[in-house]
Amino acid sequence: MPLKLTLKPQEKVIIGGAVVKNGASTSHFTIENNVPVLRQADILTEAEATTPCRRIYLALQLMYIDEDNCAVTLPIFSALVDELLEAVPSMKELISKTNQYTLNKEYYQALKQAKKLIAYEEELLINVSKSC
Repeated sequence: MPLKLTLKPQEKVIIGGAVVKNGASTSHFTIENNVPVLRQADILTEAEATTPCRRIYLALQLMYIDEDNCAVTLPIFSALVDELLEAVPSMKELISKTNQYTLNKEYYQALKQAKKLIAYEEELLINVSKSC
């Protein structure tokens, strides 16, 4: 099924590994084949990967964008997940779902689940800063 995209002025999107930046006006187009697509709001840069959950998201993003590179990225992802589970056992359920999607090579679903990890992590950090 084709994917219809509307890009705001200057919005970026990754399509099949290529970063595309829209011009000065809104654009509408359709992706006719099955390729990885990430809108600007879902793209995390390496500089923004400042927490354990954000680093997990970045690893998943790299696997989603370039599945051929998974042999390199998957061990990094696994090590990050193991470290996070050891440090924050309460994330086990969220991590388990993310991990399952990853093992099934459903990287886009894993990214969506990893956003929940980031939200939970942010909540924990807020609660820790309040108690200090």
